[in-house]
Formats: sequence, structure tokens, C-alpha cells
Amino acid sequence: MTPEGAVLGALPAVPIATPWWQDIAPVVEAVRAAHGVAITVLRMLAVGELGPSGIEITYLAEAESGAATEPWDGALDSHPLRLSYAKPGGPAADLRWAKSVLRDQGLTPNGPVTQVRTWNLSSLWRIQAADQAVWLKAVPPFFAHEGRLLEVLAGGPVPSLLGHEGSRVLMREIAGEDCYDAAEPLLSRMVDLLVGLQSAWAGRTDELLRLGLPDWRGPALGAAIGEVIARNAAGLTHEDRISLEGFTAGLPERLADLAGCGLPDTLVHGDFHPGNFRRRGETLTLLDWGDSGVGHPLLDQPAFLTRIAEEPVPRLREQWHAAWSPAAPGSDPDRAATLLAPIAAARQAVIYQGFLDRIEPSEHPYHRDDPLDWLGRTASIIRAEQG
Repeated sequence: MTPEGAVLGALPAVPIATPWWQDIAPVVEAVRAAHGVAITVLRMLAVGELGPSGIEITYLAEAESGAATEPWDGALDSHPLRLSYAKPGGPAADLRWAKSVLRDQGLTPNGPVTQVRTWNLSSLWRIQAADQAVWLKAVPPFFAHEGRLLEVLAGGPVPSLLGHEGSRVLMREIAGEDCYDAAEPLLSRMVDLLVGLQSAWAGRTDELLRLGLPDWRGPALGAAIGEVIARNAAGLTHEDRISLEGFTAGLPERLADLAGCGLPDTLVHGDFHPGNFRRRGETLTLLDWGDSGVGHPLLDQPAFLTRIAEEPVPRLREQWHAAWSPAAPGSDPDRAATLLAPIAAARQAVIYQGFLDRIEPSEHPYHRDDPLDWLGRTASIIRAEQG
């Protein structure tokens, strides 16, 4: 379609060598190379079946009139949950805002503007300005606290914020390398960095909640877990349903025991794993704070320890728990981690159900199976506890 919303037609399919549907930069480049058309992808329209050559994805994109398209007999609709950057003109509005922020700071956009990603959780652009690159990120309303949080965390091991407005943030590029394959010494530093941040915010939950971070403390999280289990009960196996019924019945007592372990509610990153770190020399930067919330600090532990090699896990867990001794004297992180394991898994089901509830149906394929998957994992943890 044109940026004004007039449907032009369809372009023939092109092969894209990426497993990530939201990975848009290679889509834009492949369309340019194959058809000579400059596009801006707005959103995903349809997902085909898995075949020998992959999955066919249909995207809606903006292009200038005159593109050599084929007739298209599909229909476009409106939806109340559609995000601004998924509508015609939406990405252009985000870019205008970003460029105005840059100009206000004496930075002139003077190079490529690259669309990197778009999906129901974010729109990401890289903009060359003066002698540096900056990143524009637009997110749904339920992640809009990221800019406010980065502002109060300024000076810490977080991205450097140039500006934020509503659901938009503009950040300086973080030089260095991703840390997906970090070795144990670096993993150990990541744990210390997180515990240091969380210790600093212990006792300041009201400040975080005023920024708009979601509440994952005991009462709120317990209610949300009970609701997501009830809503998905029909899709559970009989075995999982029985396990989760017992888990739900005992959840108030479990949460009370967890509180008794003595660790304070604080800032939770929400997606803490090595791949969300960038490293330059000895400097580590922790990215992607849109998933953050307020709750038990060890909610961040399972995602980290399950995405690294098994061999250093016991040592890192011991270090993690020992690091809380100065901040929470007399606490029992070992017992807390055990009690929290199924709660942390169930929280993931709550998160993904929340995504599904707040995105339009065409975007559901990104997350459709996730609530049941995480409830199944929760049930497995419960059964393992019971021997």
C-alpha cells in the first residue's frame, strides 16, 4: 500500500534466510534486490504452513506508487488493538519524532535509516546521525514504562537515553559485542551487576510502580496465575490440569513461605539472559527493559540459568544467593529459589497471555502456544517437587 493507505497489490514471494519473523532488515533488503522496491514493513498479515522450504509469511508494507505489483484479492481491516507503527504513516511519524529529538541535541541525521525489526512487541530502527548511530524503538502501551525507567537508571549499566515520549525511546548505539556465548567469568559479572541493581532498588517499589512497571508481587502475581490457569484449563492435559489444581490451591501458602525467606521485592528485569547484554572491553550494558516489573528478585534467575551451559550453573547459583547476604541478612535464597521455580514459570504464562489479550489476532501466531507451553512447564516442576 501507499503511505496514504491505498492498496497497490502484491509483490511475488522472495526467500528470506532468517528464522525470526520479526527480523525485518533482511526482508526489506531482499525485496529491494529482487524487485527494486523500497518498502517499510507495517505488520504481519498471515502465516502459512511449514513446508520443505520453510514457512510463507505475508507482510503488509508501504511503498511509493508505481511499484510493479500483481493483483491482490485480499482484504484489509481495522482493529482497535492495532499499534500506531503498524498503520500507514506510523513509522514515518516515529522517525519524524526521532529526528526532531536529534536536531534539538545538535545531531543531524546524515546517513542510512534502516528498519531492523517490527512485530507486536516493538518497532526498531537504526539511524545514522553525525558521527554516531542511534536507535529508535517504539513499543506497545504495556511496555511504555521502558523510557521512564531508563531515565531514572541513567548512569547505570543501561542504554544511554537521548529522549522518550509515550511509547517511543531514542537511544545511543551501544558499541561492542553481544554476549549470548559468554563464558563463566563474564556470566559471574552479569549476576553481580543484576544483584547490585536490585539491591539498590529494594524498598523503593512505590517509585517503580509510579513509573508504570507491572506489579508481580505476591498478591497480584498469585491472582494473575490463578486466572491464567483457569482460562487455559480446557487446553491442558489431564495430568497437567490435576497438577496445576493442586498448585493453585497451595499458592497462598507457597507465597507466604516465599515472603518468609526474607528477600525484598524490587526491580525485576523480566528477560534477564546473556543475550540481553552488550560488552565493550570491561563495560557491560543490560538491554531491553520493556519486560521489567516489580517483584521477587529471583524471578530473573530461571531465564538466565536455563540459557547457559549446565556445568557452571551450580556455582553461579551459589554466587547469586551469596550475593544477597549483605543486602538481606538472614535471608534464605536457596529455599526461595525452590519455592519460586513453579511461580516463575507460571509468570511466563501470565506474560504471554497478556500479550495475546492486547494484540490483534493477526499477530497471535507469535505467541499463540506460549501460555499453554509455560503452564505445562509449571506442572512438570510441580510433579518434580512431589517426586
